[in-house]
Amino acid sequence: MMPLERLLIEFLLNFLTREELNALLRSPQNTATLIGGLIAVSGALLGVFLLLRGLSLTSDAISHTALLGIVVAFLLMTGVFGLEGDTSSPWLILGASLAGVGTVLLTEMLYRSGLLRQDAALGLAFPLLFAIAVILVSRFVDDVHLDEDAVLVGEIGLAWANTNSHCFDHCQSVTVTEDHPAARMTRQCLNCRALGINPRDSRAEFVEVCGNCGDYSPAQAWSAGLLEREPALVFFPKSITVTLVMALLSLAFTLVFYKELKLATFDAALAKALGFRPAVMHYALMILVSLVAVGAFDAVGSILVIAFFIIPPAAAYLLTDRLALMLLLSPLIGALGAIFGYDLARGQLFSLLPVASGIAFINQLFGLDLIEDWDSSISASMVLMIFALFLLAWVFSPRYGLIAGALRRANSRRRFADQVVLAHIHNHQTTPQAATELRADTLHLHFRWTPRRMTTVLARLRALGWIRIVDGGAVLNERGEDQVYRFRRTMLEARNMPDSG
Repeated sequence: MMPLERLLIEFLLNFLTREELNALLRSPQNTATLIGGLIAVSGALLGVFLLLRGLSLTSDAISHTALLGIVVAFLLMTGVFGLEGDTSSPWLILGASLAGVGTVLLTEMLYRSGLLRQDAALGLAFPLLFAIAVILVSRFVDDVHLDEDAVLVGEIGLAWANTNSHCFDHCQSVTVTEDHPAARMTRQCLNCRALGINPRDSRAEFVEVCGNCGDYSPAQAWSAGLLEREPALVFFPKSITVTLVMALLSLAFTLVFYKELKLATFDAALAKALGFRPAVMHYALMILVSLVAVGAFDAVGSILVIAFFIIPPAAAYLLTDRLALMLLLSPLIGALGAIFGYDLARGQLFSLLPVASGIAFINQLFGLDLIEDWDSSISASMVLMIFALFLLAWVFSPRYGLIAGALRRANSRRRFADQVVLAHIHNHQTTPQAATELRADTLHLHFRWTPRRMTTVLARLRALGWIRIVDGGAVLNERGEDQVYRFRRTMLEARNMPDSG
């Protein structure tokens, strides 16, 4: 990742000074928002296809079972191959990806047995693998910073502090040996632990050791006071690099295989008949989901990253039926959630409304004693704001929203009322009972409606020019007759029956 970071820094230095770039990247808000936005982009792009395939909760399973791949890879590195236990090693990412694919394979094996449904098979597979991972962590690597809490719940607000340093000028490394002027020699007891004695005991044996000997990078040497001239350093948060790579991979995968993904998602049988390989696309998608979940471990945590996979695509699905537009709206919703989420963690709702003031108002209104000081997790706040955007889409969606649905139902009730009144007038206006059946002041009795409702319907029909009131009775106009016949034709066509006149 270091070469990629340096390439990015060199590009950014064309537009910013080193001091401005450090100020930008060392800002907790800028770093958290950028990382959250990148995770939202990668998660949302892949989440759209998971949603359309009915596999959204597969991201939940993979985010859990990826821990098993990390633990197994860590144990192989340290116990079999004798490598250093580096928790940022790419071998851990590979192990997590393989665990994700293993989860999918085990789920499909259980499902294809014919004894379980897809959701039940998934519910059996991932708790089993996750439980094995937790046992391995607690049994073999409990002394390493590789615990289930660290993997499941990350803190994106601290991502700015976990950086790599890149030197661009005055880059002097320092090696401190025992004869170096800056070497700090200390005494170390050789037999205190073995004999269980105090260093002041007369039997204690000592040896002089160098307390600060070793190799220092330019950043470390400057921090330790070993250099007289400050090197030109740029500090780049590691999580930005990881999440950027995940976002670029997800974007490239979506753009390059858009046609194959679209066809395999909506009609896997046709895709197979045309020579595509929907199974390959499926497993490639699952591998990328695993990679994104692992990349989010140090930032938002694997539990909260599930929200980035599911909620933005679900909100986009409420707003459009077009796949291309869904792929544009979904990352946008996720990124806005990340931006507003950081502000919510600081106590600002949508960057405008103080949360503390809202709590104080609720306390005053209902006589409660809620804590008004607002202090929340940044990652959880981001998820909460993404869900708030989903609620807005759910309420205001022009096609599937609550308001649109209520308006459609109201319109359907209105049209039904209009049609039944028109049909009643049409059926009785040429009969001897017309004088009693069609009187405007008693017409509501034939429908068991309230007078107010009938008055409203008649007023609307008169305004539309479908009826007129003659001698206190309702009569169809020519447009009203035409409307009745249109309704009859529509009903007959819906029933697939010939119109008999």
